[in-house]
Amino acid sequence: MMKDAVTLDEAIDVVLHLPSDQQEMLIDILRHRQIDGRREEIAEDAQQMKALLYRGQLEPQSAREVIADLHEGLENDQ
Repeated sequence: MMKDAVTLDEAIDVVLHLPSDQQEMLIDILRHRQIDGRREEIAEDAQQMKALLYRGQLEPQSAREVIADLHEGLENDQ
């Protein structure tokens, strides 16, 4: 059975009542979990791109081409 959701304000209030060393520990834990989650996303993306490449749905590109494409995309976003 799942507990009722906690609002962000409630969570912050609870955290602010923790001793400062526990607040720091919580920040470290959250940061590491966020990094690990992002690492998993990158690994999944890489696997998907690799599969597309092997199926012939992507063409290999040089690093220069990739960087040029990234710069172009950034310029178009502005």
